[in-house]
Amino acid sequence: MSEVMIILEREKFRHLKGRDINALLRENLPKVEETLKAEREEFLLEKTAKLEEKLREMTEQLDDLREFYEGALKDREFMMKERDRLRAENAELRKKVEEKKKELEKVHKS
Repeated sequence: MSEVMIILEREKFRHLKGRDINALLRENLPKVEETLKAEREEFLLEKTAKLEEKLREMTEQLDDLREFYEGALKDREFMMKERDRLRAENAELRKKVEEKKKELEKVHKS
């Protein structure tokens, strides 16, 4: 068994002198255990509250990221549609330019 050293003020020592210290410790042990349990419970409740707050913050960050990526996805879809529209418009304009070139070549040949 390990040794426990207790340091007391002089007045407390005089008060306890002559009393059965082992019996006194056994009497107070349930109270000490209850106090330790209460302190542990309080510590765990505080830790739980901190973890819940951290979880709320992380959830908010995830919501922000989700919103950002949903917006980015919509922008990407819009840009792809716009690209396709511009490609079609470009193809149509090239076709018209080719037709005009052919017309001009016919005019120059004649």
